[in-house]
Amino acid sequence: MNPVQRGKLAIAAAAIGVGLLSVTGCGFVNAQQTTHQYSASDGIKADLGPLQLRNILIVASGEKEPGRVIGAVFNQSGNDVTLTVSGANGAQTEIPVKANSETYLNDTADAAILSTAGVIPGGLTPVTIRSGSDSATINVPVVDGTLPEYAKYLPSSSATPTATPTSTSTSSATPSESAAAGH
Repeated sequence: MNPVQRGKLAIAAAAIGVGLLSVTGCGFVNAQQTTHQYSASDGIKADLGPLQLRNILIVASGEKEPGRVIGAVFNQSGNDVTLTVSGANGAQTEIPVKANSETYLNDTADAAILSTAGVIPGGLTPVTIRSGSDSATINVPVVDGTLPEYAKYLPSSSATPTATPTSTSTSSATPSESAAAGH
C-alpha cells in the first residue's frame, strides 16, 4: 500500500470513528428521561413530613364552584394524622389518614370538598397543605367534568365541605404502585 492510499484509509477510518462517536454519545451528553421523576397523571405529587400525596387534583365545574380533592395520601408514620387542605377564599377540608396506611380520595363515599376551586378548570390553584407542624404551599391542577373519568367527582353546587375519607390498611405494594393502581 502506498502512502497516498494509507492516508485515504486513515481519513476514512477517522470519519467513521467520529460518526460512531456522535451516534453513541447521545446518552452521555443528554439526560435520560427515565432518570427524572415526575407526576405521570393529571395530578401532582408532594411530600409533607411522613405524608406522601400522589395524583392530587381538584375537580370543579367553575372557579367559584365547590371543588373535590381527589388522589391518594400515604401515611408512612406510626401515628394517625390529619391532612388539612386550605384553598382560595378560606376554603378548607380535613382528611384523616390512619397510621401506616393510605387514603384514596377518589374511592371514598365521603368526599374531601373545598367550598371554592379558586381558579377556572384548566388552571393551577395554590393550596396550603398542613399536618401537625409541617406545612407547604403547592399548585394543584383544577379539572372539570369534560373527561368522563372526572365527571363522577364533580361536586354539586349545594355541596358542603366535608372530609371523612376512610383509610385502608397497608398493602405490600409501594406507595407509587398503589397510587398508580388507585387512579
